[in-house]
Amino acid sequence: MYCIVDVETTGGVKGPTRLTEIAIFRHDGQQVVDSFHSLLNPECPIPPFIRHLTGISNEMVQDAPTFAEVADDVLNITKDAIFVAHNVGFDFGFIQKELNWLGHDYLRRTLCTVRTSRKLLPGHPSYSLGKLCRSLEIPLSGRHRAQGDAAATVLLFEMLLRHDSQGLIPRLNTRIEYTR
Repeated sequence: MYCIVDVETTGGVKGPTRLTEIAIFRHDGQQVVDSFHSLLNPECPIPPFIRHLTGISNEMVQDAPTFAEVADDVLNITKDAIFVAHNVGFDFGFIQKELNWLGHDYLRRTLCTVRTSRKLLPGHPSYSLGKLCRSLEIPLSGRHRAQGDAAATVLLFEMLLRHDSQGLIPRLNTRIEYTR
């Protein structure tokens, strides 16, 4: 199983920054079998730059659940799955930070679609999600929103699975290594 994840945040991974949106698609290697999406109340103001980039305003998240209120959903949907994201260190780092603050150790094997794309689909001028999707003709709506970016990453991931003649993407019965 794989969980393709995207998050929106109030800033970078380091420090007291928080999540403002999360989208997770659970994938069995053939198709999406489950999903989870929510805006999140970061319990702090969203900086103007982030509001402009994502379109997520303080008003949009004021009645949304906090991460603590959806933590069990995140733990359950990602259980026994490889955590997949475009620039996985960012998305995994944020979810791990939020879960650590709640007293959970969060260990998952990870796969970065940026690194995997560079290996399996070489020669693109940019591997940013927007530019890569454009050059591969992968539809991407709702850019810089968790659900739109995660849905596009699902399509990219499926393309990578089809092109993986080298066995770079872990399949069932492979040794599990976890990211801390």
